[in-house]
Order: sequence, then C-alpha cells, then structure tokens
Amino acid sequence: MYTIADLYDLEHTLAADYLRQFTYPWEALKGIKDMILALGPTLGEEYEEMAEHVWVHKTAQVAPTAYLGAPCIIGPNTEVRHCAFIRGSALVGADCVVGNSVELKNVILFDHVQTPHYNYVGDSILGYYSHMGAGSITSNVKSDKKLVVVHNGTEKIETGVKKFGAMLGNYVEVGCNAVLNPGTVVGCHSNVYPTSCVRGVVPANSIWKNNGEVIHKEER
Repeated sequence: MYTIADLYDLEHTLAADYLRQFTYPWEALKGIKDMILALGPTLGEEYEEMAEHVWVHKTAQVAPTAYLGAPCIIGPNTEVRHCAFIRGSALVGADCVVGNSVELKNVILFDHVQTPHYNYVGDSILGYYSHMGAGSITSNVKSDKKLVVVHNGTEKIETGVKKFGAMLGNYVEVGCNAVLNPGTVVGCHSNVYPTSCVRGVVPANSIWKNNGEVIHKEER
C-alpha cells in the first residue's frame, strides 16, 4: 500500500520515467534536483526558460511577486499565486495551484494538485488530484534529526533519509491546518480531518480522524 505503483498514476507526471526506477517513493527524493536539470532542456518550445534552470509553460500564470528558485518546472495551465516561494527542486505538473505564501522544496506535484493557501510542502510527492487544505503542512525533519522510519502498524520501514515529508496518493484530501509528520504515507482516495497530526501509513479509501482513529470509507 506504499509503493509507487500503489500510490501514483504515472500517466500524470513528467517524472514518470524517473519514478519507474524505484519501488518506494521516498527513494526518489534524493534525485529530484538532478532529474529536473536533465528534463528541463528536453521540454521543447512550449516552455520558456525564464531564468537559468527555471522552465515555465507558456500557458502557466505566475504572479509577479512569486519566487521561482532553480531548478524548477511549472507545467501547463498551472497558477502560481502571489508570494509563492518555490525554493527549488520542484516539478509542478499541469493544472496545479501553488497558492499565496505557499513554500515548495524538493517536491514532485502530479497534475491537478492543489496547494492553495499557506502550505509548506518539502521533500514530498503529491499524487494526481491531491489537495492540501489551507494551512496544512508537511513536516520533513524529525525533532531528533534521526533518519525517518515509515510506520505501518507494527511494521517499521527504514528509509535511509533524513528529510522526508509526506507521500500523498491520487485523490487524497488533507484538511485545513493538518500536520503530516515525517514519513507519512496516505493511500489513494483517503481523507485527513482538519487540525489532525498524522504519522505513519494511512490505507487507501480511509479517513484519518482527529484522534488518530482510522476508518475505511465503506464502514461509514
């Protein structure tokens, strides 16, 4: 329930060939920068290199107050709103929203992803049509600075990485002001309640409630 094949529809990202090299999505985090640097020059005339290693599709809308740090790719029909801060190593797909005061760093956003209001997304991969409510964030470093471990019930999966935010599958909905702790993996079509503090693996087609209770949607 936490492999790339489980979580993502690779038909909806320019990173498809890159991601196919890996079994688990966190294995792809270390190479996102190099992937973007290799992919950018191949994008063709529909993209403009607005600054060195910053490629923006001609149909994208980028507010004049937004900061696009290199390397990054902004896909077609995507909107980058006022005061968005893309620190770099960000691949943003088609028809996405990067909202006001949103910060992105070392991320892959599949097509139709929305991070519309005051979100921090770092060292994370957000699947097709996933959405982060206002103020929801990914916490990407443990307080003890140790390597991140993914917890799936009693199973502990060593990732070997220090910085790892969240892996959101296709059609995940994250409620307002939720915190996704390091190593969070949320399966496809799952929801996270507002103001939740989430950690570990949330199965597909589930709801994570405020008290950490997880229910399957068909049980409602």
